[in-house]
Amino acid sequence: MHVLKAFLASLSSKAYWKDILWSMIRISVAFTIGTIVGIAVGVSVGYSTILRAIISPYLEILRPIPAIAWVPMAILMWPSTEESIIFITFLGAVFPIALNTWDGVRRVPYELIKAARSLGAKKTSVLFNVVIPYAIPNITVGMALGMGGAWFALLAGEMISGRFGIGYFTWESYELIQYGNIIVGMVTIGILSAVSTKLIYVMKQIVVPWAE
Repeated sequence: MHVLKAFLASLSSKAYWKDILWSMIRISVAFTIGTIVGIAVGVSVGYSTILRAIISPYLEILRPIPAIAWVPMAILMWPSTEESIIFITFLGAVFPIALNTWDGVRRVPYELIKAARSLGAKKTSVLFNVVIPYAIPNITVGMALGMGGAWFALLAGEMISGRFGIGYFTWESYELIQYGNIIVGMVTIGILSAVSTKLIYVMKQIVVPWAE
């Protein structure tokens, strides 16, 4: 009952909706950048042996570092709190997307590539018309995993250095000993993350319905 009252009170609070809006803006910007960079890196290391030799060692070194461990570095690297939070969130998204894209490109049957080339397709044409479409199911799985990682990283960033956002809302509730609002924040985080991930799978069903 206490949590229900806190939830109803939050629904009528402008600050609560403002925190959700801030988190959604941050996640949208960071996840979009992470998706673009992750797909580009994954396709590069999966399709080019030269780029794989150059990039993959850095991926293997940086990938295991938790996004939250980047918080002090992000604060030093970026002049504003907002940029540092987006950077941390980007890191939470980019590695799952890059690795799953790489795996998807690697799984493309060589027979398909060979057939396309035998019909006169150039390497660039093979990449965009054969390799990437075949890898889309893996890419969307990576995006779903990246969305979860992005939310985790975002909340960590908001709790540590944010002034707005649902992570900040939850942490502030803890500091003010408002236990009902802590639960509200946790439930809100779960709902937002679940809806965001579901949208990715809906997009997958639209783009590659045959993969279901």
